[in-house]
Amino acid sequence: MKNSQTLRLTQIFLIGLILPIIGLACRISIPDNDPVLFTPPALTVPTMAVPSLADISIPQIVQDEQSLLITLYKRVNPAVVNITIYGTPQNDLIALGQGSGFVYDANGNIITNAHVVHGAEQIEVGFWDGTIRQAKLVGEDLNSDLAIVKVENLPADVQALPLGNIDEVQVGQTVVAIGNPFGLDGTLTRGIVSAIGRTIPALTPFSIPKAIQTDAPINPGNSGGPLLNLQGEVIGVNAQIETNGDSPANSGVGFAIPVSILQRVVPELIANGSYNWAWLGVRGSNLSPLTAQAMNLPVEKGAYIAEVITDGPAAKAGLQGSDRTDTINGRVIPIGGDIITAINGVQINSFDDLLIFIALETSPDEEVTLTVFRNGKVQEIPLTLEARPGSLQTEAAP
Repeated sequence: MKNSQTLRLTQIFLIGLILPIIGLACRISIPDNDPVLFTPPALTVPTMAVPSLADISIPQIVQDEQSLLITLYKRVNPAVVNITIYGTPQNDLIALGQGSGFVYDANGNIITNAHVVHGAEQIEVGFWDGTIRQAKLVGEDLNSDLAIVKVENLPADVQALPLGNIDEVQVGQTVVAIGNPFGLDGTLTRGIVSAIGRTIPALTPFSIPKAIQTDAPINPGNSGGPLLNLQGEVIGVNAQIETNGDSPANSGVGFAIPVSILQRVVPELIANGSYNWAWLGVRGSNLSPLTAQAMNLPVEKGAYIAEVITDGPAAKAGLQGSDRTDTINGRVIPIGGDIITAINGVQINSFDDLLIFIALETSPDEEVTLTVFRNGKVQEIPLTLEARPGSLQTEAAP
């Protein structure tokens, strides 16, 4: 009996000792009157709720852009076409290539790249709804890599795309490209304007100025398709990609022919089938500090004339190219050429400035006045521009 009482007292003591410890660990309050009769609450382990995708809130700015892109695509895509060219390299008419284009006006004129349709025997245009039309080549300009093809009877609800303003294009703005990369119709890609004012090669010895650089993915088949701002306006025609020669696929650097060139060239292609570019007839580079030092020039910026093309407008006006060299800091520097610092009073800071002015601000047979540094003196030289020749024996621009 004694042992039984001792055991019971021991159990009561142990229970009384354990309960305060549990209460402390669980942050609960234990009453003082009868700890033995107290029953602690059951211990529970909290569970973490996993939200469904529908419960996740998308930031408003993302929602807005997503809605904008969806709406833009629905509105613009019907005007973007797939162009397939056919030829007979071995007496059988076969598909030779594929590219993109977009509707320019209600008459069925479609803008694309000259390199997409050049040399085609037949041209076929496919629309977003599956409609296929035969097209004819209206005109092409290899200097700007632009061409116009025309179809009769545009499909219903297909409207021309509006053209934007090159002066409003800014580095960093969002742009989209729509086209047919690798033949995949109606593909939209998104990116930004990476740079403006690039100079890219044409299909001739000349260059295309003021090109737009973008990281919006552009691949083979995108050529001739539109580069658009978020208002759905065309700001360029996708034309080239930088591949470093390793692969024909996009590496994040693409180029579009700027809308400012479209606005000059396309109306002439529709009206006359061709476009005549003004030509100065020189080859050169930016005026470098070493050249300025070697020639003891009072100016630091300008277009340095390295070569004057024989029988060209510059040669007829008496412009001079390099005639000797000097060595500065171990580097051989061509010297003796004229430095153009202005045209018609407009400042020229680089050779690109010279190219852009001649290409976009002048026409053949127009007379301009060049401000030139020669032998330490400033001269005003009048010059009559001519049309670019069909070929040159040496690489030249502008």
